[in-house]
Amino acid sequence: MPVEKVKKYLARWGRDKDVIESSRSTATVAEAAAALGVEEARIAKSISLRGKEAVFVVVCAGTVKIDNRKYKDTFGVKAKMLSPAEAFEKTGYMVGGICPFALPPGVKVYLDESLRRFSTVFPACGSANSAIELHCDELAEYSASEKWVDVCA
Repeated sequence: MPVEKVKKYLARWGRDKDVIESSRSTATVAEAAAALGVEEARIAKSISLRGKEAVFVVVCAGTVKIDNRKYKDTFGVKAKMLSPAEAFEKTGYMVGGICPFALPPGVKVYLDESLRRFSTVFPACGSANSAIELHCDELAEYSASEKWVDVCA
């Protein structure tokens, strides 16, 4: 079960017990915000994308969208999201539960600047009903992110 894999991964920081498993869906930004009782922007949505030669995940604030010009300037390619089947195959997580933790080797994580305006954010934890509250520095560390980027509008 993917959420168990994420809990095991987060245990190295003693955060496995902090994973929130809701009885309600957290698969969309709106559902996650309602289930967690927070504003939609604080949901750290993970978007799986195809790069030039690899797949990667961009984590951004729940209310922003990829800005095509910024994205192309940063990554050198047009933004192309993976299909749900490709996302599962490449990340190991179903859409709605894609997260920046315990990803397969070679799948890089980038964090968008849109998250930094919040003291804490809520990324998913591998399922369509899980999340964890993290400070942005914790998110950067636990996700082993490559760097902070500015690719959203």
